[in-house]
Amino acid sequence: MRRWKYMGEQVLDHGYVSLVETWGSDKTIIESARMSTGKGFLGWGPMHKTDCPRRQMLGSGVRVACDCKEPGDEKLLAYLYKHHHTTPFEMAGATFEIQAPIFVFREWHRHRTQSYNEMSARYIPLPDISYMPTIERLQMEGGANKQAQGSGKVTNAIATNFQSDLEEFYITVERIYQEALRNGIPKELARLVLPVSRYSRMRASANLLNWIRFLRLRAAPNAQWEIQQYANQVSIQLEQKFPRTMHLFLEEQDEHGRTS
Repeated sequence: MRRWKYMGEQVLDHGYVSLVETWGSDKTIIESARMSTGKGFLGWGPMHKTDCPRRQMLGSGVRVACDCKEPGDEKLLAYLYKHHHTTPFEMAGATFEIQAPIFVFREWHRHRTQSYNEMSARYIPLPDISYMPTIERLQMEGGANKQAQGSGKVTNAIATNFQSDLEEFYITVERIYQEALRNGIPKELARLVLPVSRYSRMRASANLLNWIRFLRLRAAPNAQWEIQQYANQVSIQLEQKFPRTMHLFLEEQDEHGRTS
């Protein structure tokens, strides 16, 4: 089986999520929100007396600190987020490269606020890599996800047999696929035999607001387990670049978990 080089953090057996680039920052969100007042970014707090925006200057130019000690711009960031003033969060964003089974992409592409460009089997053959669920995954209970609920009677033997059947199926599919390509069948038709478990690659780009909307749905307990793993990795990598905004998102998720 040919392997693809992992470009980022591994997800599932052969997938990955890699952060390609970001634009903007938590600070950019504040600056965008304050365009209406012209104040700009004042700083993360709590502010010390010497950097309070209300400090005054004497005629001699000596700076006199006022007596206030205020929260910094994280207070505004939280207000914007919690009261759904969403436009400033559109001023930052990120692009990811993702390697995932096609069935994961079919769910992912329902988020039409993202921009996509996926590897095309019309132009190049897809490498021989398909998703193989683990025994534990095959025995997993559905929980909040009704679509994932099985009979609850998946023994180790049943799960192992399913894996074996899948492996045999993948070998047969690859043989038919490669034979079709060798015989001159157009790539766009030879791919008809490929299952949705075959891995593909894409780049996905969106502003931060729409990444958060994606995470609300795909990191939720009722999402399919496989796409949850990708959403969780997207969240981790966004947190490295937008720590304050993502902290608010994670707080929101915790609160939803306590009240749902």
